[in-house]
Amino acid sequence: MSTKKQKQFVSKLQDMGALIALVLLVVGIGLVSPEFRTWDNFMSLLRQSSINGFIAFGMTVVILTDGIDLSVGSVLALSTALCAAMIKGGVPVGAAMLLALVIGTLFGTVSGILVSRCRLQAFIATLITMTVFRGATMIFMDGKPISGLGDSFLLKFVGKGFVFGIPFPVILFFLVFLAFWFMLEKTTLGRRIYATGSNSTAAKLAGVNIQNTKLIAAIKEGRMAATIAQKPDLMGATAVETAQKLMAGETVEKSIPVEVKLVTKDNVDE
Repeated sequence: MSTKKQKQFVSKLQDMGALIALVLLVVGIGLVSPEFRTWDNFMSLLRQSSINGFIAFGMTVVILTDGIDLSVGSVLALSTALCAAMIKGGVPVGAAMLLALVIGTLFGTVSGILVSRCRLQAFIATLITMTVFRGATMIFMDGKPISGLGDSFLLKFVGKGFVFGIPFPVILFFLVFLAFWFMLEKTTLGRRIYATGSNSTAAKLAGVNIQNTKLIAAIKEGRMAATIAQKPDLMGATAVETAQKLMAGETVEKSIPVEVKLVTKDNVDE
């Protein structure tokens, strides 16, 4: 193998390092635990991963422009709270979902304007919006969860529904993945995003509007963070309602299926 081919092979191997590590991890755990390699378990993992995956799509666009967004968790929390409050207040579920997307887009626009127009560093700008949105969420919710969202078919289907045995959030995840892949690889906007992150000076000389590109990236990040707000039943509402029934002396099911989201130091306050 020539030196050039060796370098190309090593480069491809490095690009696929994370994927290879993931495959090895799945195979290793599957060999140790037979329950892990069942279809139901894989579908459950994909459903849970889709939640973070939506945010990752938007974050990918921001990172490609050589930026960062610290406010995604706070945008998620506030959009979810507002969506749940609208549903509880009588707003149709479909309308509340669309409004949540609009709200998340507006939040992303705020961060984008601070970075692209006010020329603040992305780290500082999104640290500011993270603090503001997180505080607004705590004030709006008054430290209490929002429960009693009703039994809307659409609400349950978006969060817990199945299509041909596959969870709907997983299907939506792959559809959004294809949309973002097409946008980044096949459109002028995608090329501008890559150019902005690779060499902003060269991109500017080539006629790319750097400020607008960064603004669009931030807007997409806010929209993707708000996508999760369309699944407020995944944020613990089932558990809260069950606890309320127990305290009222009512009988509840022995086993209640609820979605699980990994709690880390980054989202424990949300």
